[in-house]
Amino acid sequence: MRRGFGCGRTTLAAVASPTVDSDQAVPPVGRGPGPDSAGTPVGSTRSLTRWRRSLFGAGGLRILGSLSAGLALNAAFAPSTRWWLAIIGFALFGLTLAGRSWKAGLGLGLVFGLAFYLPLLTFTNVYVGDLPWIALALAESLLTAPAGALAAAASRRLPAWPLWAAAAWITCEALRARFPFGGFPWGAIAFSQSDGPLLPVASLLGATGLGFLTALAGFALAALIRALAVQRRPLRSAAVLGATGLLVTPLLLGQLGLATVQHGTGDPTRAIAVIQGNVPHPGLDFNDERRAVLDMHAQRTHELAAAVRAGTAPAPSLVIWPENSTDIDPYRNEDANAVISAAATDIGVPILVGAVVQTDTPGDYYNQGIVWDPVTGPGQVYDKRHPLPFGEYMPYRSFFRIFSDKVDLQRGTFLPGDVPGNLDIAGVNVGDVICFEVVYDSLVRDVVQGGAQVLVVQTNNATFGDTNETYQQQAMSRVRAVEHGRGVLVSATSGVSAVIGPDGTVESTVPLFTPGYLTPSVPLITATTPGTVLGGPLEWILAVVTPVALAAAVIGARRRASSRRPPATATTTPKDPTP
Repeated sequence: MRRGFGCGRTTLAAVASPTVDSDQAVPPVGRGPGPDSAGTPVGSTRSLTRWRRSLFGAGGLRILGSLSAGLALNAAFAPSTRWWLAIIGFALFGLTLAGRSWKAGLGLGLVFGLAFYLPLLTFTNVYVGDLPWIALALAESLLTAPAGALAAAASRRLPAWPLWAAAAWITCEALRARFPFGGFPWGAIAFSQSDGPLLPVASLLGATGLGFLTALAGFALAALIRALAVQRRPLRSAAVLGATGLLVTPLLLGQLGLATVQHGTGDPTRAIAVIQGNVPHPGLDFNDERRAVLDMHAQRTHELAAAVRAGTAPAPSLVIWPENSTDIDPYRNEDANAVISAAATDIGVPILVGAVVQTDTPGDYYNQGIVWDPVTGPGQVYDKRHPLPFGEYMPYRSFFRIFSDKVDLQRGTFLPGDVPGNLDIAGVNVGDVICFEVVYDSLVRDVVQGGAQVLVVQTNNATFGDTNETYQQQAMSRVRAVEHGRGVLVSATSGVSAVIGPDGTVESTVPLFTPGYLTPSVPLITATTPGTVLGGPLEWILAVVTPVALAAAVIGARRRASSRRPPATATTTPKDPTP
């Protein structure tokens, strides 16, 4: 019930729920709701009744639809190749949001986010328990919920609402990529499309454009279903034709993007070796036997050198070792220095070594890529620019210890670097990103704009065991390859190491927890794709367009309502002539 006030008297008006019949009796004017026979206020009873009817009626179906939508979206991510499930997921999400209030959209967005992120992020709980996994999934879901609110409001106030709803999704992806603690954009929709026909869009409009068009296809499908099945619009109606056009547009742009995809044909090539040394055992303590991990990577390099001398493997121009291939600081430890130098001397070319390097302050480290020359030893370095919160440093340690003593498993603090990972190794401009940095648009874009001819992802997946994490990271690398038109070399301690062509094709791999090496011939590409140029600005445009459009629509509606309201007329009371 809603109480209205005006002209010195009180009136009551029944407010109908969108899912409940509004034929309830209205209490007499001027009187509040009285108690029922059990003493419960009538207003409370009716409120509970509305909630009950909504939950077991259309409202419950919408909640179930959002839950199913999130699960469908999760099922589109690697190792799955069912890219189309992302579109189905957004279609279901759109059907639950269309015509709802922003408050309902906020709740449905939270349900959608939980159904999506809880299964997607299960790799985070393998060795640290459920609390960090649930906390991270909840945080990501809370940052997803505003997308539901914006999309629902757009469906009521803006024309061609699937466009605005898809842009609203990018708004929240941009938010998750930056907040909190520098963001964690794992689960960006573009990375569900590494096997789909929309992938070439990354080369044309960047990963942001690919994510936007994927969401647009889903929301457009929802609009088409509503127009045909719910609103019973004829096939030639504007609603049906408009939704069909929006649904087809992403597929057409996918075909158009084929013209901008790089293949490396005609570009010079160089042989670059990728080493996967493996680890003694997976888990958070994978590197307790730190010398063993270093020795295993050195051993694979010696094996490659022997194969080169025997003529069974091509001689590489440079060699890539993964992140954490030595957790023993080679600047401070002579044994580690000697092991790496011996491997570099044997293979006869520089090695990009993934190392943990201590600073002059005890407890502070850099996650570093070091170019190790066979003659001069360590040279150029790249310091990881985006250390992972809770994995490489612990924010607000004392606060989070209240919830779990696992925070103390992270003992040291990794400091961020401030220079992009462009390294000149044997005459090749290598763009180095370390582990989760591949998920951040700007970090990868920076090295490409810095002249990188090939992208390298040094990563350590041993801490995630036999989970989907490594395959999802590989899917990200495939999208980056197409987006920027570069070959991508993934060097992982325990796998899956991979060679990815500039068109996103996985050319060769080393399986999980298997030692080995790869010696691909990699094209050295310098051409710039439209996706590299347009991806950054497009993200900002899409991130602000829906909130601004909704604000303009609300302000405009209020002004129109104000202009239609009749002006108030002043009345005067005659003065009493009686003295």
